[in-house]
Amino acid sequence: MAASPQGLCEFIDASPSPFHVCTTVADRLRAAGLIELSEGEAWTSGSAGHFTVRAGSLVAWKSTGEGAPFRIVGGHTDSPNLRVKQHPDRFVAGWRVVALEPYGGAWLNSWLDRDLGISGRLSLRSGRTGGQERSDRGEDMVEDVLVRIDDPILRVPQLAIHLSEDRKGVVLDPQRHVNAVWGVGDRSRAFVDYVAERAGVDPESVLAADLMTHDLTGSTLVGTDRDLVSAPRLDNQATCYAGLEAFLAAEPRTYVPVLALFDHEEVGSTSDHGAQSELLPTVLERITLAAGGTREDFLRRVSGSMVASGDMAHATHPNYPERHEPSHLIEVNAGPVLKVQPNLRYATDGRTAAAFALACAQAGVPMQRYEHRADLPCGSTIGPMTAARTGIPTVDVGAAQLAMHSARELMGADDVRAYSAALQAFLAPG
Repeated sequence: MAASPQGLCEFIDASPSPFHVCTTVADRLRAAGLIELSEGEAWTSGSAGHFTVRAGSLVAWKSTGEGAPFRIVGGHTDSPNLRVKQHPDRFVAGWRVVALEPYGGAWLNSWLDRDLGISGRLSLRSGRTGGQERSDRGEDMVEDVLVRIDDPILRVPQLAIHLSEDRKGVVLDPQRHVNAVWGVGDRSRAFVDYVAERAGVDPESVLAADLMTHDLTGSTLVGTDRDLVSAPRLDNQATCYAGLEAFLAAEPRTYVPVLALFDHEEVGSTSDHGAQSELLPTVLERITLAAGGTREDFLRRVSGSMVASGDMAHATHPNYPERHEPSHLIEVNAGPVLKVQPNLRYATDGRTAAAFALACAQAGVPMQRYEHRADLPCGSTIGPMTAARTGIPTVDVGAAQLAMHSARELMGADDVRAYSAALQAFLAPG
């Protein structure tokens, strides 16, 4: 199935959290015949393709000739949002309040006065029966259960304009001003217990919870010509979707196609399954070892490999054109974006830029070139850290969008196909 704007909307609506992104991607991979491997088991080769999942991260690969180098499309599964604190229950002025805190660089004003649902995971005692099931070592076991509540249960209310000191708005304090109301009265009701009940599990079996909010307004095509995609989490689920479709369509030739989707990019990637972890290099080495190769073979394969770090790019804003680098107009529906930053906030260099330019030419799509204003701080991606961790040359690329890190973002509908086509050509050049 080729990438499409409607397909992107369906992907995003199915994936309110990083854990759900991995589930959505894994379902597509299984349907395509790829086999899931557990990191705790011995790996063997012989299938057309495999994938492995670690929490909110996933790595998938296809098989080709022994010793072939890797072509990797990387992205991230997480997006800025408001997350539930460990002790979330508050009772303020008669309101039942859930204590939230920003995750990543959330644009806080965009989260006000929205109907919000809850997603994430609960960690339970095995069997959800208070630890009756135990391991062979006599330990209580833990299992994770995905949670998704699409009812409008939370709302972060804006301050009335009449209560603002200057009627020009308020500066939001992330500690005090982004907590959500979810009812009145009944001080005894615990929010995590409510979530557990909605998930169909015994609240007494919940050991931990990773819960986050999501905007309930569905992804959709907008504009008089329906040539724009309005959706939450375009940064960076647009890359997850485009990369997935590119990976599924890529025919292994002289390279092994790899799709690597990481959690925690929005907070620096420093975790056991973020881009700064050993997840990717470990998987790449195990691919080599499973095929009968040695570490020497692995290092030789790495030397000829390349990564395309996919993340979204800033389209030139029509209301703030002065915030963009002159002579670097970036338009939506005008093709993928090559991102360059000489101080290595992006990992692109001349060699890798040329490789992506060739991929765009092979795919028959135009390519745009982005540089950030030198007098504004530039965001970063998984690119520099992936390059440093693996030693693999990396190019940073993306699709143009507006309102990055807002609760809802905007991109060009035509760019969905073009972006995926360029990534497919990068994975399988020739």
